Amino acid sequence: MPKQLPPILRELTAQQCGILTTEQLVGAGLTKSAIAEHLRAGRWQRMHRGVYATFSGEPGRQAVLWAAVLSAGPGGMLSYQTAAELAGLTDKPSDLVHVTVPVERRPSKAPGIVIHYSARAIRARHPARLPPQTRVEETILDLAAAARSTDDACAWVFRGLQRRKTTQSKLAHAVGLRARMRWRTELSELLTLDAAGLHSILERRYHKDVERPHGLPPGERQRRYRRSDHNEYRDVFYAAYLTAVELDGRLAHPNEARWSDIRRDNAATADGVVTLRYGYLDLTVTPCRVAAQVARVLRSRGFTGARPCSPDCPVTAEMAPAAGRPGQAATPSPGRKPVRQVPISRSRQRGARPGRAATTPASPPRRRTPMPGRPGAA
Repeated sequence: MPKQLPPILRELTAQQCGILTTEQLVGAGLTKSAIAEHLRAGRWQRMHRGVYATFSGEPGRQAVLWAAVLSAGPGGMLSYQTAAELAGLTDKPSDLVHVTVPVERRPSKAPGIVIHYSARAIRARHPARLPPQTRVEETILDLAAAARSTDDACAWVFRGLQRRKTTQSKLAHAVGLRARMRWRTELSELLTLDAAGLHSILERRYHKDVERPHGLPPGERQRRYRRSDHNEYRDVFYAAYLTAVELDGRLAHPNEARWSDIRRDNAATADGVVTLRYGYLDLTVTPCRVAAQVARVLRSRGFTGARPCSPDCPVTAEMAPAAGRPGQAATPSPGRKPVRQVPISRSRQRGARPGRAATTPASPPRRRTPMPGRPGAA
């Protein structure tokens, strides 16, 4: 704590991570000439216009955020990606600091700060968190409204729910409070879906974005699987390859449901069935990565038909068919072990004995005749 500060400012300085404004300093009795003297002596440093760090070292992240929000003046609050960082919605700090102010205010521009204007800034501010920031629901909806696509907008909603930062009902209420909201129809539908409704969306996406464009074999939908004294259903089951894909249609993940999934997957593994599990973000944000993982598992069990959907697709060339027609997949009958198809001539097929695979004898090596006038000629 800087000893040169009046006692009345020391608590405020600690709360604001050593950042103070000209108004706060002058209001506590310091003169502008005293502030200038601290700056010339190198004891303090200027962060933004009228905002100072009362220390000489490198400012930490919290000090940078306090300086940004204080530079915006009264009513300013951290928002968008910066508020998402503080709320735990993202794991990486944004390069720019985002600040929202009431629509009637026009703070001066500052390097590294993005200013947003809102007519409902007072209602959007979190009542307790510091530095001042938007509520979690407002942060999610701000980012969803700024998203470039429906999938990106829905991804923010799912991230908040899956990380247990909010609930469906709170987000739906926050959407209803906004007079204008981009992607309102899609987000409202998403927030009113139960697990069954969302599950049907995931099944369609898996077929449209994973199976079909990557040449995967069509799996059986809702395949019944008998286990001890009850029936279980697999979302997508590749019986010939003993591989199941489970699509998680829950917006949040209660612990009891998570352990139920683990026990179910363990039991399937004991029966020789490999289980892959994916959620909404996997199918909407990284469907090619999902296809690459599924193709890799199927290929290890005999499938040879996967193909990349684009030059950047992670479904690699090694997953492409090794024999037969281009793009043709070897699809064994259900219940039988996949076998690699080897093309043979029709004459050999007709002459093959029943129950025995036809074989073609190797041709004798051709003898090379040296040409006259060259070394080695006869």
